[in-house]
This record gives sequence, C-alpha cells and structure tokens, in this order.
Amino acid sequence: MLYTEKVMDHFEHPRNVGEIENADGVGQVGNPKCGDIMKMYLKIDDGVITDVKFKTFGCGSAIATSSMATELIKGKPIEEAMTLTNAAVAEALDGLPAYKMHCSVLAEEAIKAALADYYRRQGRPVPESLRLPCEDGEHGSCCSCH
Repeated sequence: MLYTEKVMDHFEHPRNVGEIENADGVGQVGNPKCGDIMKMYLKIDDGVITDVKFKTFGCGSAIATSSMATELIKGKPIEEAMTLTNAAVAEALDGLPAYKMHCSVLAEEAIKAALADYYRRQGRPVPESLRLPCEDGEHGSCCSCH
C-alpha cells in the first residue's frame, strides 16, 4: 500500500510541532533501537486539552501519526482524549501500511503517557486505561516501551 494523501500531508506539513513550556503533562514513548521516539506535551485547562505539541524522531509515518493524533485531541476533554485509539489515528489518515501500524500505536501511547503524567502532577491516581504495558515491568513490542 502506498501512503495516502493525508499521511503525506501530515508528514510534509505536520501540525502542532514543538514543545510547550510549563506543560501540564508530558509523555515520551518509543525506543531508540526501533528508531521511533515520540514526545507529547499537553496544556490542560478545566479538563480540556487547550494545546498539544509533539516532537517525533522517526519515519514519515511516525511524524504523520503524531501530527494527526494531536489534531484529534486538541480542544477535547481529557476523558475523550483518553479513549483515542491507534485505529482511530490510522483511520483519520485514511489508512497506513500494515508494517507502519506500530507508529499509530506509539501516537496513542504518547498521548496516554502525557495524560498519565498530568494525573501524577495533579496528585491524582492514574486511570487504568492510561497505564502502558511497560509501566508494570512487562515489555511488549520493542516500540511500545520507553
């Protein structure tokens, strides 16, 4: 499968690139051995994600999925962002080649890691749905743990 127009657009013109100083939540996932590392920054006001930025070191699919994921959660309540799945990110990009689906998984996990960080900073328990496999000492694919 070739890359879709949306994947190419988000790769060539990524949205929300950068860092947020004094972010309310920061999450980093990936593994240098795989080559893809994503870092997400969230600004949250009254339970709504008012700003989101990312920095991704990786392939075009990793950049495109990071970009699309930020677009999908910006302006949304935390509860809605918590339910974002890698499948939804891939679908919003009109699909990804099967061998690049791990990039959408990383985008989902980066958002979950940033939201988990937000909960920790608030002194609140991290919801079960935001826990990543590697937090319990288990390691899934090489790309899902940081």
